Amino acid sequence: MNRRVVITGYGAITPLGNDVETLWSNIKNSKSGIKNIEFEGYEDINTKIGGRIDDFSPENYLDKKELSKFDKFVQYAYAAAKQALDQSGLNIENEDENRLGVFIGSGIGGLDTVLENHQTLLEKGARKVSPFMAPMMIINMAVGVVSIKTGFRGTSFSPVSACATGNHAIGEAFLNIRHGYSDAILAGGTEASINPLSFAGFSRMKAMSTNNDSPITASRPFDKTRDGFVMSEGSGILLLEEYEHAKNRGATILGEIIGYGSTTDSYHITSPDYNGAVRAMKLALEMANIETTAIDYINAHGTSTQEGDKSETKAIKNVFGEHAYKIKISSTKSMTGHLFGAAGGVESIITLKSISESLIPATINYEHPDEDCDLDYVPNNPINTEVNYAVSNGFGFGGHNAVLVFKKFNEDR
Repeated sequence: MNRRVVITGYGAITPLGNDVETLWSNIKNSKSGIKNIEFEGYEDINTKIGGRIDDFSPENYLDKKELSKFDKFVQYAYAAAKQALDQSGLNIENEDENRLGVFIGSGIGGLDTVLENHQTLLEKGARKVSPFMAPMMIINMAVGVVSIKTGFRGTSFSPVSACATGNHAIGEAFLNIRHGYSDAILAGGTEASINPLSFAGFSRMKAMSTNNDSPITASRPFDKTRDGFVMSEGSGILLLEEYEHAKNRGATILGEIIGYGSTTDSYHITSPDYNGAVRAMKLALEMANIETTAIDYINAHGTSTQEGDKSETKAIKNVFGEHAYKIKISSTKSMTGHLFGAAGGVESIITLKSISESLIPATINYEHPDEDCDLDYVPNNPINTEVNYAVSNGFGFGGHNAVLVFKKFNEDR
């Protein structure tokens, strides 16, 4: 028998706030977290805007000695995981730590650490490279640190699937609990990719917005004048838990996850094939055992690229038919920017808040309708309406697709 999986905690470090309540308050008020980037090294790069985090206090979570050994992507992950665990009220002293897991991924990992040590190598030689470089840069270190500091000794996993990473981590954690292998898992994504090298690379691809004169309007998913995504950083982590386990310890239940679909385009390294997204959404709905007409809201992948937004719109129409025009769809990347491997975690939290508070966030900066993107994207202002079932989409370079289905928690299902 498949077990029910609920969410009992979540935490977030984002350009719109370093906790879930601040993030959600800004999302509800349609605020943008995108800012100018005027640091050394960006002078010759066409894009000079991003969702950078400049008010995070890692010393609130880690001591100074630890900070020197952990890349920012690890710091963000632990902070968000600590928030989720604290909110959940899960006390490891009352648990079998071998049934508590950690599934946290990242698209890029410790690139800052690599760049800093490469510069040291060039300027000062190999003997000056940090002995902590290797453990600081590897993507699985987010899971390693969270596991060490929480005492979770069950299964651990670090998916890397570009922008689908966070959804894959949550989806695989969901299956692990659903099938009885774990009682609870901290799951999500983390990213600290804002640096000149990553900006230069994506800028050379012409994938990023160059609307440097107006940072807060640069991310404009589904708008005809969109000119690329806006890179951001941060982390979003959820504590997934088996329902009876959560109920028995008196936990507050924040929502339920009921479906997950994962597919691969097998098409192109950067361009999406909408058929892969179609199959992922259909698989997620099939697992959720609900009709397409049950879906009230879709938190779209919606990156603000010309090709990606058209492809996702086409996929939604294919899956939902006429109901596609009745579903409220929004891309909260219009406010947060694109957090890459952390996007799925942050957007899952936003989707759960949308369900629990009966409010659908807006797609801000939507001013010019696109004939190829003709669905209801909740332009510019949020909508107060009941949300019982919602989908969160995540699609990544390489053709990776991961779709999650959440529902309003009801004890009687």
